Amino acid sequence: MNELLRLATAREPLRARIAAVAGLGPVPRFEEALTHASFANETGAPDNQRLEFLGDAVLGLCVSEILAERHATADEGQLTRMRSALVNADALAAWAEGVGLGACIALGRGASLGTERQQTNVLADATEALVAAVYEAHGLRGARAFVGDIVANRIDRVEELATPDPKSALQERIQAAGGAAPTYQLIGVRGAGHRQVFEVEVLLDGRGIARGEGHSKRLAERAAATTALQRLPTESTTDAGRSNAQPPRGQD
Repeated sequence: MNELLRLATAREPLRARIAAVAGLGPVPRFEEALTHASFANETGAPDNQRLEFLGDAVLGLCVSEILAERHATADEGQLTRMRSALVNADALAAWAEGVGLGACIALGRGASLGTERQQTNVLADATEALVAAVYEAHGLRGARAFVGDIVANRIDRVEELATPDPKSALQERIQAAGGAAPTYQLIGVRGAGHRQVFEVEVLLDGRGIARGEGHSKRLAERAAATTALQRLPTESTTDAGRSNAQPPRGQD
């Protein structure tokens, strides 16, 4: 089976899915949305980069509408985090993998031999391009329906997905008060093999404000950030940065 025939066969279920969700009728730029730059460079066909640009905006609009309707009491920061959880590259690639989008993308010969077909950014870009193609073919109503399908598996968990991890939450709180982003430094490692325990200190303006321990550096950093978050409500972030007191240890 030659490549063009293989692509046509692989794309039929995707065409059917779009028709079922967004409405019947042609999607004139469907093939363009699924054309990677590597294939365009070899054949002269238009690639999906311009559609990706438009699709990013349409996707953001449609997801913002969904979130504003479903979460009427959420503030701007919460809505922004929730939107990011639904439209980031990993989320889009997860949907793309679920519908077999990788097999539908036209890639150049060199890219086809590699792993590009399953790369997160390639899948996410093609998803955004498809949103734009559906928008142009079926208008905002069709795009809303298609975007609803893309986020369906994550929308009920969006509050959980959008909850900042301790490091992000600490950075947001400190920067909201006008401070510089905290940094982390490894204090020491004890134990051997899988029993190793890492100790990390979180620094604000170069001064330690909390420590944490964990069985990996990442877990130790999270523990340090958690301890810092517990301390910050009782003192300003500026004072925390100036404090010379020995910080308490966090627990993994």
